[in-house]
Amino acid sequence: MSPPIEDYALISDLETAAMVGRDGSVDWLCLPRFDSPACLAALVGTEANGFWRIAPVGSVAGGACTRRAYRPDTLVLDTVWETAAGAVRVTDFMPPRAELPCLVRVIEGLAGAVPVRSELRLRFHQGRVVPWVRDADCGAVAVAGPDAVWLGADGPVRALGGTDAMVWDVTVPAGRRLALTLAWSPSHRSERPTSLAAPAQTLLDETADYWRRWSARCRYQGPWREAVVRSLITLKALTYAPTGGIVAAPTTSLPGCIGGERNWDHRYCWLRDSTLTLSCLLRSGYREEATAWLDWLVRAIAGDPADLQTVYGVKGQRLLPETEAPWLPGYEGSRPVRFGNSAVGQFQLDVYGEVMDTLFLSLRAGISMPAHVWDLVEALMGYLHRHWREPDQGLWQVRGPRRQFVHSKVMAWVAADRAVRMGRLLGRNGSSGEWQAMRQEVHREVCREGWNADQGSFVQSYGSSALDASALLIPRLGFLPARDERVRGTVRAVRRLGHGGFVRRYAPDGLGTHDVDGLHGREGAFVSCSLWYADALAATGHPRQAQETFERVLAVRNDLGLLAEQWDPDAGRQLGNAPQAYSHIALVETAFALSSTPGPSPRGPAATDRLRTGAPRAARSRMRTHA
Repeated sequence: MSPPIEDYALISDLETAAMVGRDGSVDWLCLPRFDSPACLAALVGTEANGFWRIAPVGSVAGGACTRRAYRPDTLVLDTVWETAAGAVRVTDFMPPRAELPCLVRVIEGLAGAVPVRSELRLRFHQGRVVPWVRDADCGAVAVAGPDAVWLGADGPVRALGGTDAMVWDVTVPAGRRLALTLAWSPSHRSERPTSLAAPAQTLLDETADYWRRWSARCRYQGPWREAVVRSLITLKALTYAPTGGIVAAPTTSLPGCIGGERNWDHRYCWLRDSTLTLSCLLRSGYREEATAWLDWLVRAIAGDPADLQTVYGVKGQRLLPETEAPWLPGYEGSRPVRFGNSAVGQFQLDVYGEVMDTLFLSLRAGISMPAHVWDLVEALMGYLHRHWREPDQGLWQVRGPRRQFVHSKVMAWVAADRAVRMGRLLGRNGSSGEWQAMRQEVHREVCREGWNADQGSFVQSYGSSALDASALLIPRLGFLPARDERVRGTVRAVRRLGHGGFVRRYAPDGLGTHDVDGLHGREGAFVSCSLWYADALAATGHPRQAQETFERVLAVRNDLGLLAEQWDPDAGRQLGNAPQAYSHIALVETAFALSSTPGPSPRGPAATDRLRTGAPRAARSRMRTHA
């Protein structure tokens, strides 16, 4: 039986990440990048697919720790076991990368003398390829194809016969510290990685100091600061530092329905996250990270507007072919395990709105943009003007037939609205008449075709009676004000998507099949949708219910403050890939929305109008500096 998803902790070096269980086992690690093939894949397989466990002898068969915690304001994880022989602590961290990735595990005796075993079983190429393991100075090295993983240890490492595992047994008395360091390098490099020679305590001190200094920049001072800081640390941990891209999650194929087929690879960067990501970073005081994310976005989407994708690789790659791994049994038997994501080939209108909203928000925040970005705006809007009436696959990337999704049309309105506003700021009004006409036409059509008078709410797609949580975003996007009765009616109607106090993205039929996507199985409630609901409640004059909804979400974080994509109220467990950037971004945004702490303006046009004084000249100046 696989451990619950919420049993896992995240550690990261800002280029890849590892998932560490309560039993001291690293069950997921991709090297050297988030989207590289996994060399430890027990998370979606078995121990035969790779793991690295450090735990007291006698606890190796799934024994959970006594307690664990991140050191305050860091991504340094302490895991403590209290046994009959004494107590021991394992400290796990990944130093922000200087050259090559490494994972450090420090074992410290706290009381008595505790026998501890480290067992590392590497399986390259998504948990499939058994490496050649040989002894090396103060450790061992495992090689297969292009990959080499070195293990340095404060003691002799031996091969465990018949398993190709590297094992180290040691008794740790109180006051003694020992360290093991795992480092990756290309297999053609024969020299040991330099990180193996660095003192573990120095690496630990530097890593903890890095995270504390970064966390101290957070300017949120509201009542949920601990949750906000932890969410921001998680978001930073999911950032690919060389490019500024932020992955949706560090994992693949953790299921939305246990035993089902809703298993996707989230180790990539989604455009749907772009505006909320930028807003979250700017509100929280992380302008450098916001600028890096914007730079990644502009580079990734450069090219023919017809080729705009929903998702890109961390370096902006466009080709992310989706494959299945039949040798992996999946998390709790949830098959198939997928690598890559075929959503790259979907047509999604909403991404045009997300891009325009992100560019507009960055312009209002004073982030400098190259002059050629306006050419990109005109190209994207020219394409959208010709194609916005077409059906698409929507925000949720459905794998069923294309439809006239209401949210997609709302985002087409957002694109036209933000393009008009950017043109005003920059004094570039050549196409504003065409975009204004499009904005009006889209608005009229959505209010006519996307509104269901019988239900008193906006619906998922034209002519449908189905509800969709994305309609909660209508006031936030500025499409209609929160005081509009149609918005209030929609918020009331979305209660029917409620599931144990949380909100599903849309409802299944009685057999558990979602007609819109054709996939089977009842998925959990989406964390982000529940937070959107809290925002909408606050906007429509229900602050007490909004806070209750928000704190209900906070209560289902794991013991380390991490959220997956979904929550199953019936089983009381997390579902989907974890930790999920979208969930943590939404948490930060909701904390700001429900707090009195001032921050940058909301996304809607009403707020930007309040800031208009003197802005056009400044915006034009910023653009000219890059001409």
